Amino acid sequence: MKTQWKELSQVRRCMIVAAGALQLTLQAAALRDIARRSPAQVNGSKAGWVAASFINFAGPLAYFAKGRKK
Repeated sequence: MKTQWKELSQVRRCMIVAAGALQLTLQAAALRDIARRSPAQVNGSKAGWVAASFINFAGPLAYFAKGRKK
């Protein structure tokens, strides 16, 4: 049986909203960084990293860890 939003505790709702906000912030930061860098400054294709950024948490974190050349 699925739990409805209104059935969740206030703490659980806040945690879900905070996780969503963090995900959106990470993705926005990754997309902004990808857009500002030249292809020579990115490991792999920029289009590939843009697509990967849509994978929850893992995509943006992977980009910041492995996608940028120093």
